[in-house]
Amino acid sequence: MNKLVLAIINNEDSAIVASALTAEGFIVTKLSTTGGFLMVGNTTLLIGTDEGHLDLLRSTISKYCSKRKQINPSSAAFGRSMKNYDVPEEVVVGGATIFVLDVASMEKL
Repeated sequence: MNKLVLAIINNEDSAIVASALTAEGFIVTKLSTTGGFLMVGNTTLLIGTDEGHLDLLRSTISKYCSKRKQINPSSAAFGRSMKNYDVPEEVVVGGATIFVLDVASMEKL
């Protein structure tokens, strides 16, 4: 069965992940997106594939999407100006969130 994979990854990982997926034979479309929690840029990859290639796709994404810690402004400051008393927060960024959807039909024209 055909699948549509939506992979949401950190902007810092997007170029190498897209290149690695392309090298493995996947056709990748990149969209610029923004996360709702940290309000920072992400990249959402759209990948059409068949069910038999999902393990390769997952392992390739996992190999190049590293989790790391980053200092961000306090989330209390979102939506208003920064204040001197806002304490930066250490958060974990990176990794990937992957959605796999069934596709009734897939054609490359």
